[in-house]
Amino acid sequence: MEVVEPHEVFKTRRDMTKIPKKPEDIFSEFTKDYREIYGDDLISIVLYGSGASGDYIQKRSDLNFLIILTEERIRGLHRAFKLVAKWHNRRVATPLFMTREYITTSLDVFPLEFMNIKRHYRLVWGEDPLAGITIDREQLRLQCEREIKGKLLQLRETYLSSEGRKKDLEMIASQSITALISIFRGILYLCNREIPDRRGEIINNAVKEAGLNGGTFLQVLHIKEGKTKFSSHQMQALIESYIEEVRYFSHWVDTLKQ
Repeated sequence: MEVVEPHEVFKTRRDMTKIPKKPEDIFSEFTKDYREIYGDDLISIVLYGSGASGDYIQKRSDLNFLIILTEERIRGLHRAFKLVAKWHNRRVATPLFMTREYITTSLDVFPLEFMNIKRHYRLVWGEDPLAGITIDREQLRLQCEREIKGKLLQLRETYLSSEGRKKDLEMIASQSITALISIFRGILYLCNREIPDRRGEIINNAVKEAGLNGGTFLQVLHIKEGKTKFSSHQMQALIESYIEEVRYFSHWVDTLKQ
């Protein structure tokens, strides 16, 4: 198939801003766009995240795609400039571009990320790049420990930089809890426990394994979801409690090596 430059593959502005009701509503057009640009160098298109798990909410959720290219064409990312911009208007996040070799040689470095992707994904087009991959448990434990200890340092730094401003404290809560929930999934995997789909249940199950109180983490999640409003004093107290709970959790993760 001849590879063409990315032109005449774009719709009207009205079409571009139409956010899909269901992820599969855009599969055909999305695949056509990338096949026209990359031709035979396009190996796979994979949907992962909330769109693949059934948690997609129109106008609130982003759609996340993994695109596998050949080693030669991964050097031609500039071809996708306009497509990435086009699909941003329809709540499609910038795709992860990888090669098959990158996946096979990165499982030891990013076991947590690949575990989370493989947990919920849908093959949209091409060959399945995730079939047969395995996650090493000790490498996963080490990454969970590294990530949560790094998150603890980051929380302390951003908390001090906030100078107690409520808006900044709310941002700290919203931005950090998503990363922690990803780590909690890895912890449940290591403990051979079922990993729920709902974020609140993930938190409850993970802190139960560690013997901690999940109330603080759930309050932070509710702030991210817009379900709770706190005063400045309450927010400061919550973030301080949050940092302390993350500290306890980081100590507990270290014991899993035994």
